[in-house]
Amino acid sequence: MKTEWLDETERGAWLRLVAVVELLPGVLDAQLRASARLTHFEYFVLAMLSEAPERTLRMTSLARRTNATLPRLSHVVRRLEDRGLVDRFPCPEDGRATNARLRDGGWDAVVAAAPGHVTAVRQAVLDPHAPPGGAAARHQ
Repeated sequence: MKTEWLDETERGAWLRLVAVVELLPGVLDAQLRASARLTHFEYFVLAMLSEAPERTLRMTSLARRTNATLPRLSHVVRRLEDRGLVDRFPCPEDGRATNARLRDGGWDAVVAAAPGHVTAVRQAVLDPHAPPGGAAARHQ
């Protein structure tokens, strides 16, 4: 089988993607830790709960939405629970399942962290890859 090598445009796109994949987790974690005392994954969990009906999801659904394994999610939700941001309780429809619900303190944490997080996402991901004039025009 013959290898179809990347042309210059494809190679440039690939290298930019690798840079984002490698650097972005650290950038987002650092910003959220400094401004909100949350990891990016903790923020992501809180944000997904904030968007759910009644701010509640089954743990399995929350795991799918956050691309996490159940053990990882359980560990993080326990930490958030210890901080008073989330509650866990048996699912009323299926006693074998567990639900996670965002508490008022968790809502407040998401609301407080969101502006800085969005700014970091814009600066690290969207603006560098915007068409010429796109990022500047959007911020006017």
